[in-house]
Amino acid sequence: MTDPDQLDQFLMLTESPAVKFAEFGLVFLLAVHMFGGLRLMALEWLPWRPQQKTLAALALSTSFFIAGIFFLKAI
Repeated sequence: MTDPDQLDQFLMLTESPAVKFAEFGLVFLLAVHMFGGLRLMALEWLPWRPQQKTLAALALSTSFFIAGIFFLKAI
């Protein structure tokens, strides 16, 4: 972008609530993917534990916490 007015319009667009919510969704999904993978590796490499549902809930809640912090910093 070479026109300063177009850049200003684009930057104003990125400050809209819809874009902030979409960023929250992307960070949340990335965190879920990462912690889900870590949980899966732990289940495969560590001795089997009956708390698989607890580990899944912990991975999801940690992902939501990280995405929530990102969302609060964005607004």
